Amino acid sequence: MTTTKPYNLNLDNKRTKDTWRLIPLFAAPGRVQMAIDRWLVEQHAAGLHPSTLRFYTWSPTAISLGYHQHKYPEAWQHLTYQGQPVDLVRRPTGGRAVLHQGDLTYAVVTSGLTGSRVQVYQQLCEFLIRGWRSLGVELHYGTAGRSYIHNPNCFGTATSADLVLADGTKLIGSAQLFYQGAVLQHGSIRLEPDAALFTEVFGIHTKAIALPITAHNGLIVKIVEALSTAAQDGFDVEFDVQPLSTDEWIAIKRELSV
Repeated sequence: MTTTKPYNLNLDNKRTKDTWRLIPLFAAPGRVQMAIDRWLVEQHAAGLHPSTLRFYTWSPTAISLGYHQHKYPEAWQHLTYQGQPVDLVRRPTGGRAVLHQGDLTYAVVTSGLTGSRVQVYQQLCEFLIRGWRSLGVELHYGTAGRSYIHNPNCFGTATSADLVLADGTKLIGSAQLFYQGAVLQHGSIRLEPDAALFTEVFGIHTKAIALPITAHNGLIVKIVEALSTAAQDGFDVEFDVQPLSTDEWIAIKRELSV
């Protein structure tokens, strides 16, 4: 089991950088990915696991619902994409529905942050802004008010906690869970959404996203590398790259059965 690593002191009694865990990119069903995020924040809150950054994708395609989102179209329970049912998954975080197809998800688990909920969002989003800037993309915070609560589609509006492109297109939508002093923030980064599927799900057309770097050329790894480097620099930490262990998978499967 991975445990939180104490500070190391050198001969000058100066603290070295904190060590965070970086879990390598992998795909899995949405229920599994949400169980992992929930398990990570619970372990961190209990002092059994360090702050963590990870990136992942959803396979099969899924719609994730915010924890308190109870109203959604019945048709969502019967959707298919490329011959497979579209999963309907509930997140441990708030917010509205997100279609996970052609996207990349990030998750940060940490503690010790201060300020309002929006200020915490923005502290944790800074690495995304830095990372995308290194890829030639400038992002800004959204400006929408509370009208978003009437929109079932997370990407139908952008709040001050979301990141948008210069033309106002929302690129990254994030959500949070505060748990016993720890915070989980995860978010969907839209790369190449299928316009027809998006319209079928939400009943509206989605703009094409103009990015200088795309996933279909196998460049998703470069996106992860750029964002990981920005996180390491922005949070001023060292990363310990560790896939989930067998024992951790066993614990996560117990989470799935709850």
